[in-house]
Amino acid sequence: MQRRKQPIQWGPHRAPETSSHHTQCPQDSHPRPHPANLHSPLGRCCEGGKLGKGSRVKCPKISGCPGLVCVRVCCGGSQQATVLGSQTTRFKDMADDRVPQRVGVVGYGRLGQSLVSHLLTQGPELGLELVFVWNRDPGRMAGSVPPSLQLQNLTALGERHPDLVVEVAHPKIIQESGAQILRHANLLVGSPSALADQATEQKLLEASHHWNHAVFVARGALWGTEDISRLDAAGGLQSLRVTMATHPDGFRLEGPLAAVHSSGPRTVLYEGPVRGLCPFAPRNSNTMAAAALAAPSLGFDRVIGVLVADLSLTDMHVVDVDLSGPPGPTGQSFAVHTHRKNPAQPGAVTGSATVTTFWRSLLGCCQLPSRPGIHLC
Repeated sequence: MQRRKQPIQWGPHRAPETSSHHTQCPQDSHPRPHPANLHSPLGRCCEGGKLGKGSRVKCPKISGCPGLVCVRVCCGGSQQATVLGSQTTRFKDMADDRVPQRVGVVGYGRLGQSLVSHLLTQGPELGLELVFVWNRDPGRMAGSVPPSLQLQNLTALGERHPDLVVEVAHPKIIQESGAQILRHANLLVGSPSALADQATEQKLLEASHHWNHAVFVARGALWGTEDISRLDAAGGLQSLRVTMATHPDGFRLEGPLAAVHSSGPRTVLYEGPVRGLCPFAPRNSNTMAAAALAAPSLGFDRVIGVLVADLSLTDMHVVDVDLSGPPGPTGQSFAVHTHRKNPAQPGAVTGSATVTTFWRSLLGCCQLPSRPGIHLC
């Protein structure tokens, strides 16, 4: 049966007011998965996802990494899931017997600055060595990054012999240099909206397999990543919708979206497939891109992204995730709604909790084997 194309709605149009009865999920409220369930084929390739007209590129093999909750099971151990809070302690224990991993950071904005600070202060005891920092504007590193760690030319990163390169700059870096980075090291992608471009996605997969290096993708602000991946792998996911709302000053929009202005206190700027949003909101669509990667049966063409300008959210990013499964025997469908409030500095692209989450993603992927392919972490 031919699937209908999801309509794209370009703003502005009035958004319904946010309901006050959303369930707030505490961080450890979800049941811990049984280890046996973590070996399900989360990375299976689904050919049913609709691609762009005329495209022959199929969905990549995407694997969800339960590592941030259960790293040892993901790495082949038999222990039960361990809560997130003990990850650093376990990482220290493992680091005692390992050669330090050499880490490079590409991008020195707010997120990059936080990661560099963590690597310089906590890295040595965790078995992590910062070997370079690159920024498009080198002057931004002056006075805060030791001169010996400043990399002036990104093409020279191989001279620093990194084991992992962390991108926290802009999707263009992944599109232009991602494949070249994989020649030298594993890659942690902080701008997954870059993968909405099918040519970029294919180049990364080819380079990953050719050089035997992994492409890790940080989950960022996406809540319930493993649950989405498991449900999708089991064939139980029929729809997935991610709504991101914040103050208009928090958006960095391009193309036709840049010309859209808020028409009221709460305005929908875009509603449609995530693939159509990423090129015009590359820095504000990463959570939606992560959702598309977590659910390869839907992918970038069938996961719906909604971008909302809300004048009341001056210091907050709000992400709503709505998913549903197919109707059961009674005609009722399984459904989940999460409502995530992430404090943010006025006008900031990245929320405060996302900065912490990214550091955990970095620690998580450093504990995983280097396997070709794209892996959420």
